[in-house]
Amino acid sequence: MRVIAGSCKSRPLKPVPGRLTRPTTDKVKETIFNIIGPFFDGGQVLDLYAGTGGLGIEALSRGMDKGFFIDVSAPAVRTIKENLKACGMSERAEVYRTEAGRALAILAKRRERFQLIFLDPPYAKAAFDRDFKAIAEGGLLSEEGMIVCEHDAKLDLPEQLSESIVQWRREVYQGYTAVTFYKHVQI
Repeated sequence: MRVIAGSCKSRPLKPVPGRLTRPTTDKVKETIFNIIGPFFDGGQVLDLYAGTGGLGIEALSRGMDKGFFIDVSAPAVRTIKENLKACGMSERAEVYRTEAGRALAILAKRRERFQLIFLDPPYAKAAFDRDFKAIAEGGLLSEEGMIVCEHDAKLDLPEQLSESIVQWRREVYQGYTAVTFYKHVQI
């Protein structure tokens, strides 16, 4: 695993110890960023179920100003902090060890807004309906924002999350991994 592009290009990222975390492959990560835009001009990224922090770190490397990294696992949180430090990004990040639903409620209460939200939960424990509802009702996605969900290809996610947040694109990789993209539309 490595950072693919931007200010930390080619920097290796440490994996989370053990077998409980399934990091996004470099190939899938590269494809995701080719779809959503290779580089950013500021903004905030939320990496929910962050694991190694690879998706959020990639977004920071490509120009996002600040990243929020959430994971319930203590080893994952330690790994995220180590990877951020290795990339010189610790000052541009907030890392929290908490459950995703709780984190979304706190971020909504703080009135945080994100241009990019990554949802990559463990496939067997995915709570997309709960997370989508919290994001939409909490106003966490900025008007020009995008949600990127990595999930089991057998799972079909909803076409619409709210009146203005709709599914934009769905891609399947290697037959078992799917990525579904959502964005705001004008109503």
